[in-house]
Amino acid sequence: MPCDARCALAVLDTKADATMMPLNAPRQIPAALAAPANRMRQAWRLVLACLLAVTGAQASEGPPMVAIQVAPNSYYVQGLAAMGSPKNQNFISNAGFVVAEEGVVIIDALGSPALAERLVAVIAGITPKPITHVLVTHYHADHIYGLQTFKALGAKIIAQKGAKEYIHSETARLRLQASRTDLAPWVDEQTQIVQPDQWVDGGEDMTLSGTRFHLALVGPSHTPEDLAIWVPSERALFSGDLIFNGRLPFVGKANSSHWIKALDQMTDFDAVAVVPGHGRWSDNPKQDIALMRDYLGYLRETMGAAVDDLLPFDAAYAEADWSRFEAVPMFRFANRMNAYNTYLLMEAEGLRAK
Repeated sequence: MPCDARCALAVLDTKADATMMPLNAPRQIPAALAAPANRMRQAWRLVLACLLAVTGAQASEGPPMVAIQVAPNSYYVQGLAAMGSPKNQNFISNAGFVVAEEGVVIIDALGSPALAERLVAVIAGITPKPITHVLVTHYHADHIYGLQTFKALGAKIIAQKGAKEYIHSETARLRLQASRTDLAPWVDEQTQIVQPDQWVDGGEDMTLSGTRFHLALVGPSHTPEDLAIWVPSERALFSGDLIFNGRLPFVGKANSSHWIKALDQMTDFDAVAVVPGHGRWSDNPKQDIALMRDYLGYLRETMGAAVDDLLPFDAAYAEADWSRFEAVPMFRFANRMNAYNTYLLMEAEGLRAK
């Protein structure tokens, strides 16, 4: 019978999610699943075979996914500089992972369950250790629609509590509804917004699977709940969408003033590798952050001046000199919307100042 990742996981369907074992779990079987042990081992072989078969088929339909090593035990997969589409399976963002002492800790979950399944297969090609945790830098769709895959494998999901409002918002519901059409079949009726198992304030040091992680609160910036994940033993920093490297960001309703300050904060870490939310990893973060700071600063400068002069947005946009940024990938898709959102932000800031 045809097998996909959902039917593969259903092979081990139990009454309690807590008894679900990761695909690459140690051979010791939990007591709840111990009898008959041989049958369970056979079931897990079927799960892994099914998942590998499915991810192989998915990979042939979508862009390649390759683990890029940036530190001794730190890796990431790099999404495309593009808009999400059925053709690219919504693979437009990065996800990182650290092979910790006792398991694998993932940073962000990619933009569809199919992509998350492919990431599981990529990790299994590097280490047999189980996937134990997922740290969510922020709750944007291209970073969280894969969460349910890791949840089904028993991973603990951790996120900053500022995401609570978005998760329960009409915006999130409508975005998922639209994605089920726009990104089908990779995002469909089975795709859900998964809540964290643990909320954090930000600023915590956490030992996960035997390795220390620092969860730096860098929001509200790109989103209210922004976290950057610092791994001291690796000198690796996973910045989330605070940094878009080699392409323009999507500003949305960001607090760009705090975003610029948070970018300065990123340079305080003694990092030999910085993995952004989008684009190539950086071994020279000060240089790569400069474009982001300059772009956000220029948006605030030009749109702020227009608001002060009571200049309508269309005229302000036409008068601005965008030549420095026109050649940067995603300019055509993102720049006008970024400028408009910044114009509205500067209006709001002006009203608050009065």
